[in-house]
Amino acid sequence: MESFADLKYVLDTIWLLISGCFVMWMAAGFAMLEAGLVRTKNTTAILTKNIALYGLACTAFYIIGYDLMYGEGNSFLGTGFLSSSAANGDHSGLSDFFFQVVFVATAASIVSGTVAERIKFWPFMAFTLVLTAIIYPIQGHWTWGGTSLGGLIDGFSDFAGSTIVHSVGGWAALAGVLLLGPRKGKYGPDGKVVPLPGANLPLATLGTFILWLGWFGFNGGSQLALGSKADANAISAVIANTNIAAAAGAVAALVLTQILYKRVDMTMVLNGALSGLVAITAGPDYPSMGLALFIGAVGGVLVVFAVPFFDKLKIDDPVGALSVHLVNGIWGTLAVGIFSPSGSFVAQLMGIVVIGAFVFTASFAVWMTLKVTVGIRVADEEEYEGVDTTEFGLRSYPEFVGAHPTITPVSGTGAEPSGKPATEGVLSTKPA
Repeated sequence: MESFADLKYVLDTIWLLISGCFVMWMAAGFAMLEAGLVRTKNTTAILTKNIALYGLACTAFYIIGYDLMYGEGNSFLGTGFLSSSAANGDHSGLSDFFFQVVFVATAASIVSGTVAERIKFWPFMAFTLVLTAIIYPIQGHWTWGGTSLGGLIDGFSDFAGSTIVHSVGGWAALAGVLLLGPRKGKYGPDGKVVPLPGANLPLATLGTFILWLGWFGFNGGSQLALGSKADANAISAVIANTNIAAAAGAVAALVLTQILYKRVDMTMVLNGALSGLVAITAGPDYPSMGLALFIGAVGGVLVVFAVPFFDKLKIDDPVGALSVHLVNGIWGTLAVGIFSPSGSFVAQLMGIVVIGAFVFTASFAVWMTLKVTVGIRVADEEEYEGVDTTEFGLRSYPEFVGAHPTITPVSGTGAEPSGKPATEGVLSTKPA
């Protein structure tokens, strides 16, 4: 080792790469969580979307997004500083690119779960392309890119992305789901919410634990350095706070659902843990563990109320992503302004409003363009049959649902003649 500077460079680079690998593993967490919370007839579709969006996000961010976000904001097709420096033999920016690109994929994964079970695959991928190549990098250029949008959001602080990643995914998903509409049979004619339970709670639980583990890289890696004692201490605090916030979110959701519903709702507990993680992400570096516990617990409480709130608005979110990522992304960002000694509530609020307005408006425009041109929703019969067979020709559980089952829809209701909601288990007796 030539110098201590070289050692610091090596440690910083290794930490970014390892953290990036942890965050990449969150893609598996999202895939398992979403696959567990959708019905069996849509499992192949959700898995395909998750691996495809990761590949597309990495490609789009490399070709356009990274230089747009961290360069001068006007480079195109890999001609910016990242590609130029690599061509000259300087690979110092590649570890940062890898760490940043996995964050982009996380934002896109949030959209995937919200629009699940009725979205067309290729329009979804088209939206993902625009989100990861243009929308996400533009708002990132205003914040982590260093411009502060001409001073409009000067003083805004988001350590690891409660707003910049999670709320961005939430706003993009909200725009899409408003145009997409709810799943057939989700809301009865009297306005009552009809449960459409997920197919595999063990898989959803596994996904949650994978995400919990990956979050240590998500937040811990955002320290961006491990070359000094101060950095090591800061990373320790960040990871400890991240863990306790998730634990508090899970416990808060567990206790609150028992109080409200007289039984524990497991899916709420899973989302409670994720809500605590999202809430602490904006500022895991400053609080004591006690304050981190409080922030996470509030996140767990918020998700329990947010899920039925969106249902009352007839905004159908199969996995609760809006309640977890949008609602708690906002809460976590505001918490920095409330509790951090260096935080500004006004700056935090302004950042939320500016970024939210831009992402929602831009996303709505893209979704609307796709809707009026190629369409974004599968046909009713395809939705009843399940997009696994209609779009992909492959079921994830063929021996469980039968060799070639079909579901007979009841026109205009989304229900069987008995009035029960149509579910994966309702199969016709006629051959496929």
